[in-house]
Amino acid sequence: MDIEQVYKDYHDKVLNYIRSKVGNPEDAEDICSDVFLKVQKKLMDYDEEKASVSTWVYTIARNAVIDHYRTRRVAEEIPEELASDDEVDNELLNKETLSELAEALKKLSEEEREVIILHYYEGLSLKDIEQRTGLSYGQVKLRHNSALKELKKLFSGETAKGTFRIV
Repeated sequence: MDIEQVYKDYHDKVLNYIRSKVGNPEDAEDICSDVFLKVQKKLMDYDEEKASVSTWVYTIARNAVIDHYRTRRVAEEIPEELASDDEVDNELLNKETLSELAEALKKLSEEEREVIILHYYEGLSLKDIEQRTGLSYGQVKLRHNSALKELKKLFSGETAKGTFRIV
């Protein structure tokens, strides 16, 4: 497989995907460049029996977008829709700053954090996350519940902003 051909075949598609997930065009360009650097570095490790080239490239792109939000911008980019009535009390976003939420997300395992970001930030259902990640529905639900329990633990009791509980 030739990196130039992969770049020609997927650059525009990957860039459009990233632009749909990241609001800033400059950030999207940077992330896209990072994706193809990773593709080039990992090209020798690519196994066509495990996944198609497109699946492999899009997985790298998806992970790069998640890393972007996790490491650089999660504090300023978590949308208000993150909370849902039945799973996370609205007080979480009302009383807790987004930077504190970002710090709490960093304390989750990578797998739990990915499920939370995909579910609350990207708006995917647990079934959609199952399809996207290749995990079973039970695994996705388990990671989701585990992450919510951990977030509830982290946010219960005294915080820098005051006292509140997630019910």
